[in-house]
Amino acid sequence: MTRTTTAPEATITADEKLPIIRITRDFDATPAKLMRAHLDPELFARWVGPDGMDTTVDVWDVRDGGSWRYVAARDGEEFGFRGCFHRIGEDTIVQTFTWEGMPEEVSLETLRFELLDDGRTRLHAQSLCDSFEDRDAWLRSGMEVGVNQGYAKLDDVVSDLAGA
Repeated sequence: MTRTTTAPEATITADEKLPIIRITRDFDATPAKLMRAHLDPELFARWVGPDGMDTTVDVWDVRDGGSWRYVAARDGEEFGFRGCFHRIGEDTIVQTFTWEGMPEEVSLETLRFELLDDGRTRLHAQSLCDSFEDRDAWLRSGMEVGVNQGYAKLDDVVSDLAGA
């Protein structure tokens, strides 16, 4: 199912005192559906990243201490990403994130899904980068395009899920 309405944009902010990027976005879905879409490799591959990318999941070991890796490809170019799941909670995911193009740069990501009074869910994502320089490079990279286009696809993925 494809939505005809314009998807809301995520709010992306940089912390002034720490090398952190915070992303907030509301979804018409339960926390359980959003957790499933983040943790099921087939669902994740359907929505992650900007439009026009084909995502292949190579490793997806969803457990505390498990690892993950996927490759996003477009026009003959491939971009690998990898990390480890540090904690999988009922409404929280804590993981590391590395773009293989810069393997020395590792961020610690925390995703939290907050159920709102109207039945929608607010996603709170936080990425703690190694330095202010790394954080600012991410922000200058155009990451908001991939975030917003990916979350628009995530809207469609969770709207297709039954239950929860």
